[in-house]
Amino acid sequence: MKYTVILKENKDFLNAYKRGGYSAGRAVTVYYRKNGRGKKRLGITAGKKVGNAVVRSRCRRIIRAAYRENEEFFPKGFDYVIVARPGCGDCKSTQISCFLKKKALPSIIKSMEKKTEGKRSFQKDKK
Repeated sequence: MKYTVILKENKDFLNAYKRGGYSAGRAVTVYYRKNGRGKKRLGITAGKKVGNAVVRSRCRRIIRAAYRENEEFFPKGFDYVIVARPGCGDCKSTQISCFLKKKALPSIIKSMEKKTEGKRSFQKDKK
């Protein structure tokens, strides 16, 4: 992960959960939130419902590999939290990579466009 900083603080994870958007799939859920820093930041979590320690570690490795494949497509200036779901242990990284590319990224880009579109219409109304 050349261009991504790792999220470590609990408050950053909680901000992404509470104030950010999300895209849910069968194996993972991606939460995203604008961070205002100009850098991509990534956090990966796997709760106890996913499985034992071996399965949770495998899920994190798979998610990290899938993110690494698509890292260049994710917009800068966002925090991303990827949460493993119970079906994640049976998936391959290519399946998760496909989800990130086909569902999560369009959702993130669409939310970016909505926010900038809202600002533009507000500025037009002012004039």
